[in-house]
Parts: sequence; structure tokens; C-alpha cells
Amino acid sequence: MSKELVVLVARKDPFEQEERFQSSLEELQSLTETADGEVCKIITQKRDRVHPATYLGEGKLEEIKEAAEEAEAELVIFNDELSPGQLRNIADRVGVRVIDRSQLILDIFAGRARTKEGKLQVELAQLQYLLPRLSGQGTALSRLGGGIGTRGPGETKLETDRRHIQRRIDDIKKRLDTVVKQREQYRKRRKENRAFQVAIVGYTNAGKSTFFNRVTDSQSFEEDLLFATLDPLTRQMSLPSGFLSLLSDTVGFIQDLPTTLIAAFRSTLEEVTEADFIVHMVDASHPDHMQQEKTVLRLLDELGAGQLPILTVYNKKDLLQEDFIPHSFPSLTVSVHDPIDRKRVLHKIEEVLKEEWYEYDVFVPASEGKRLQQFKAYSMITSIHFYEEKEGYALHGFIHPEHPLKHQIL
Repeated sequence: MSKELVVLVARKDPFEQEERFQSSLEELQSLTETADGEVCKIITQKRDRVHPATYLGEGKLEEIKEAAEEAEAELVIFNDELSPGQLRNIADRVGVRVIDRSQLILDIFAGRARTKEGKLQVELAQLQYLLPRLSGQGTALSRLGGGIGTRGPGETKLETDRRHIQRRIDDIKKRLDTVVKQREQYRKRRKENRAFQVAIVGYTNAGKSTFFNRVTDSQSFEEDLLFATLDPLTRQMSLPSGFLSLLSDTVGFIQDLPTTLIAAFRSTLEEVTEADFIVHMVDASHPDHMQQEKTVLRLLDELGAGQLPILTVYNKKDLLQEDFIPHSFPSLTVSVHDPIDRKRVLHKIEEVLKEEWYEYDVFVPASEGKRLQQFKAYSMITSIHFYEEKEGYALHGFIHPEHPLKHQIL
């Protein structure tokens, strides 16, 4: 299948740092490639203020039109969220389809969602985005040739009926409420079982799913693409001491995520706030990894998960050209493809926990097999000795200070 040719357009605010502008532009390019587009031209303009009607000035729009004609591009993507009026006016001036960054991200999400919940959330975000933009989309949407920005909910209906969309939005919200309630039940059950939860977070494409799959032997979607994982997965994982925990893989973070999506994926990210421990995966080989790291930490704070114990894992060390200096502690620099490095991560998680947890010594009679199992499952046992004359086990280990089992330790 031939790729769709795309012209990218970005406005640089004079007060915006050059680095931040460039990384946002590179991200737009990666997003376009992830959506099967091929960037044939990038047009930028320094401009103090956005033009309320056309976003950029007349001269620039003329330049975009000429560039699109010359390259035979079928699509122009703006690196900002455009208002319904701006989208309409720009499309009229440049004569090809125009979408913005938000629509592009929504489009990728539509192609990536696997579970019922993921699909519903994407559809909701797309419909909420489209509703105020309907009137100008008529011509573009009736040409159902497909292409970037057109995947997703029933386009043919869009021109015909606003009420239809509003009804669909209400319907999806109801269905999502049910899913969220189910998820809360699962969470409650996990809490009651005192399951220890580790969440992997990080910028999109940092290697989270690769790590998740290798340490839990599961088959979640893994690819060198932005947003390969959309649906949160939780699997059991055993730490080196034998301590069992649950590991959750989460959707990748990104700067300037569309507002409709932040709301839609709140529940996906809420897995993070329920966690007891966070593994923050960073692509150390990315030129802008510091900015990406900050973006994730800021979002964690906004979610209310900023106070959780966190281990930063700088991944892709095999791609590093020079010595790497970590910015966060505790941290490790690894390649998650390397089994020894993955073990190092698991050992480090235990190390960090030992500093936070309560150290205990306890004697469990051999007749109390169930209690022994509980200590093995819910605490980190560092040594275990069987004493024949006492007929029981002396355990030394670490346990979460609030775990109910702690009260059994005298």
C-alpha cells in the first residue's frame, strides 16, 4: 500500500525554546509515520499570535498550497489544535485535506485499540472532537477514500445527524461507566488480596511492553511505533526472592496530548495511581529524553501518583553513543532485551522496597503451612531456616508496613 504524502506545518512561538519546538516537530513526524504517512515537506513559521480565522497569515497559506501541489501531497497536518473555523478556512485556501495534531493522535489510537474499552474510549474522544467541527467536514468526510484522520467511527453518518453523534456519545459514556465499575471491582479485589502492584510508565516507545512481556511471559503488542500499547494489561510477576506482584503495562505518555484524549484515557492511567511502586522507563538513546522524563513526572504528579516509590530505568543502552549520566535516583541503565539486565531491574525493585519496608524476624511452626505460604506470597523473604528441634521455620524478610500480616509478627 502506498503511503499518503503529507506536508507538516508548525508555528513557533517566539518565547518557545528551540529544543522544545524541534522535539515537538520530530514527534509530529514520528506520529505521521506511525499513521502510515510519508512527510514530503515541513513548513514552519515564527509568529507571535495565532490568526483567529486562518491560524497563519495569507502568504504562508499560499506557500503551503504551492508546496502541497508541487509534492502532490494529499494531506496537510498542523502541529497544533485548530478551531473548527480555522480548519474550514485553511482547507478552503490550500485545497487539500487538513487535520491537526489531535486528529492525528486520535487516528493512531483508533488503529491501535484492541480491547472493547480501548475502542470505546477512542471512539468517544473522536466523536467529542468532531462534534464542534462537523459543519466544515461535510465535503471531506463524504469523500470516503479513507486516509489518515478518517479512521474510526461511522463517517457517513457524521454529515447527516448531529443528534446521532450526541446520542452515540451518551451511549458510549454509559457503557464506559459500566466498564470502569467492573475495573473498580477488580481493583478492590486485588486490594483485598493485598496484591502488590507495580506499574510501568514512560514516554511512548520507551520499551515498556518489551520489558512487560519478557518478565511476565505474555504477548502484549510490541513494536517500534508510537502508542503500540493502548489497553492496560496486568499480569503476575515473581521477584527474585519469590515475592509475587502484579505488573501493569500502561499507555505511553506524550507531550501535548489532546484534551479529549486525556479525559478518555484517564481510567487507563488510573492503574498507575493504584500502584504500590512505579517503574519509569526512559529511552536513554532519545536526544530529548530529559524533556520526556520531565513530561512523565509532571503527568504523574497531575494524576496524584507523584509520591509513590519510583525506580527509573534508562533503557536502550545498546544504542548509546557516549557515556550516559542519569538524572534520577534510584536508577539503572539497561537494555531490556538483555536477560541479565532484566534481572538487575527486578533485584533493584527489591532493593528499593527493602529501604521502604519493615524488616522482620518471625518463627512459623511447620504445622502452620498456610501461614508460611502467606509470608512467602506477601513479603520478601531473604532467609529461611528449618529448626528440627523446634519443628518450624525462622524467617527473615521485609514486609509492607501496612500489610495485615505485619500484626502477626511479634
